[in-house]
Amino acid sequence: MKGSKIHRLAAVIAFLSLAATSAAYAQMPAQMNDYPTETRAEYIFGCMQVNGNSRLALERCSCSIDVIASILPFAQYVDAETTMSLRLRGGESVSYMQGPQYVATVKALKLAQVEGELRCF
Repeated sequence: MKGSKIHRLAAVIAFLSLAATSAAYAQMPAQMNDYPTETRAEYIFGCMQVNGNSRLALERCSCSIDVIASILPFAQYVDAETTMSLRLRGGESVSYMQGPQYVATVKALKLAQVEGELRCF
């Protein structure tokens, strides 16, 4: 009899914990939730390769993309990533990407990444 009470109590605690977590997640800013899972996974994968493929790196890199997502809307993140990727190619075809709007977009992403590193690493 005593064991069944413990099991019921554990189930109630687990349910309340899950409910509290769900409520906290529902209150997160909408822009933080607009990053697709694939994008988050790509970021975490690359981050872990740079920072060591460990459980600690996973936690820190996951935290970092969450911070970035809380600062930048997904569309701005995509614009900055695309700009940085195309700039790596170099040449005349991407010279227009030195314009002020492109510089500002990339700068915003880099600042968000720095904030993620400061909070998470």
